[in-house]
Amino acid sequence: MRYLALGDSYTIGEGVEASERWPAQLAAMLRERGAGAGEPEVLAQTGWTTDELDAAIDAAAPRGPFELVSLLIGVNNQYRGRPVEEYREEFRTLLQRTITFAGGDARRVFVMSIPDWGVTPFAEGRDRKRIAAEIDAFNLVARDEAKAAGVAYIEVTAFTREIGGDESYLVADRLHYSGKAYRVFAEAALPTALAALRTE
Repeated sequence: MRYLALGDSYTIGEGVEASERWPAQLAAMLRERGAGAGEPEVLAQTGWTTDELDAAIDAAAPRGPFELVSLLIGVNNQYRGRPVEEYREEFRTLLQRTITFAGGDARRVFVMSIPDWGVTPFAEGRDRKRIAAEIDAFNLVARDEAKAAGVAYIEVTAFTREIGGDESYLVADRLHYSGKAYRVFAEAALPTALAALRTE
C-alpha cells in the first residue's frame, strides 16, 4: 500500500525522528491492522505555503496512483498574513492534484485541519485570539473545499488547543509537536484511512 503525505512542518515532523511523524505512525497503525502499508512518501517542508507546496509537487513529480493521500497545509499562509480567498483558490488546486495522485478516487484522500500554534509558548506576546480566529477561517475553507470534493476532513485543531502549552506534547522549539502529539493525529486519521483502503 502506497501512501503520499503532502504538507508543511506538521507533516515532515519538525524536530522529531522520521518514525514519530504522524504519517509514519499512521502507516505503522495500518500495518498493525493488516493493511500492508509501506513507509509513507512524504513531500513536505517546514515553512511551505500552498503555492510553495504546489511548486514542490511540480519539481518532485510523485508517481501515482497511491492508495492513500493526505493533505495538511495552510498554517504558513496564515502566519504570513496571506488572504483567505487566495488560500481557497490554491487549496482547491492542491486538493484536485491530491485526488489525481489517488487515481481519481476522492475516497482515498483526506485533509487534516490546521493546528492552532497560537496556544503554544512560542506565541507568547502575540495576539492569540486573532491567531485562533484566522486559523478557524482557514480551516473552514479547507473543510468546505474537502466536502465539495468528496474528501474526508480530519479535525485535530481542538486537540491542539486542549494541550495548549503542555510541553510534553511539544519539541524544543516550543512550537512544533512531539511524537506523543502526533500519535493523536494518527489515531484521528486511522478510521478514515482504514475505510479508504476498503474501497473497491
